[in-house]
Amino acid sequence: MAAATASLAISSTCSRVRAPRSSPERTTPVSLQRRTRTTATKGGVSTVCEPLPPDRPLWFPGSSPPAWLDGSLPGDFGFDPLGLGSDPELLRWFAQAELMHSRWAMLAVAGILIPETLEKLGFMENFSWFDAGSRQYFADPWTLFAVQMALMGWAEGRRWADFVNPGSVDIEPKFPNRKNPTPDVGYPGGLWFDPIMWGRGSPEPVMVLRTKEIKNGRLAMLAFVGFCFQAIYTGEGPLDNLAAHIADPGHCNIFSAFASH
Repeated sequence: MAAATASLAISSTCSRVRAPRSSPERTTPVSLQRRTRTTATKGGVSTVCEPLPPDRPLWFPGSSPPAWLDGSLPGDFGFDPLGLGSDPELLRWFAQAELMHSRWAMLAVAGILIPETLEKLGFMENFSWFDAGSRQYFADPWTLFAVQMALMGWAEGRRWADFVNPGSVDIEPKFPNRKNPTPDVGYPGGLWFDPIMWGRGSPEPVMVLRTKEIKNGRLAMLAFVGFCFQAIYTGEGPLDNLAAHIADPGHCNIFSAFASH
């Protein structure tokens, strides 16, 4: 269900996200060009993204977005009722934090659904993501914990260094007659992270791709929270819950889960 919702979000993004196109009959004033460049970098967003126009889709049609959400961030639909992003430095951090949590959530959802599907097909036995931490692996839990802390600490330390000083952590190989990507916090790109070079096109498609990513990441975060509640209340995985709901939607739903506990 989460995967179907995510694919719906992908298909609907291209029609909703659009960038302003310049007209050959008019010239843009210098002041407007300067303001556009400043806006595009607000919140730590790279200038490779084309900011969305003022009439972009909003989370509530007809509402007025806050001044700090000006369409320069991927996935910006003007939603900040508590004003948490009014500080530019906090907004920059929140944007990066949401991006990283979205990517982790997408990996988590895939790591739950794929093994459970393989178990249904007979390729795995006795799979349970909910108690995976209590299983016995090739090493004892403390060894695995120490190795994970060392590896994740190294990766997160380098990511933090790049956030504080963009471009300071550059692992892109240098080749003659080949232009390396511009340093862009949160989007390393290059040969290692963008071998097909999807993120090196013109600004408008790049903004569309990044908006797709953050929208699917938000859906994945909601899906993971749903998986956790399903496991707590029903003791079953998401595919088992989905099958039960399809078989008897009137009795197997969120209301019956709460009523039976």
